[in-house]
Amino acid sequence: MDMTTRKAISAFLPPFSMLLLALLVFQGCNGLNPLCGSARPAPVIGSLSASTITFAQVQQGFLLTVTGSNFVSSSVVVINDTTLSTQVMSSQQLQVTITATLISAPGTASVTVNTPSGNSGNLGCTSGGTSSALDLTIT
Repeated sequence: MDMTTRKAISAFLPPFSMLLLALLVFQGCNGLNPLCGSARPAPVIGSLSASTITFAQVQQGFLLTVTGSNFVSSSVVVINDTTLSTQVMSSQQLQVTITATLISAPGTASVTVNTPSGNSGNLGCTSGGTSSALDLTIT
């Protein structure tokens, strides 16, 4: 191999090796940032199956359906800062049962959805989060 060929290869290797390293370490495909990998979108609540229920319904165990978007298998419904056992029906629908152990009297309950962060690390990627709140009124 002559000296010109060696110089050409030497000039090519550092940029190529950095690109290869980035592809191996930061796997994944995110439309906004390809380094975000499995970053999860923040959940969004659009509506509740009922915005007002009676306390008698709570005592019987009321099945609440939360409709929105960006729900994943690890998304959970949170009512008044209590995380509930949540059934993920789809990326747009969650269900929880509200009982008197959660709501002990008539009033207003704050309903949010939380999605834990993915494994995006420290790449400047946002992942998961908590939705804005909707009020559930118990009469």
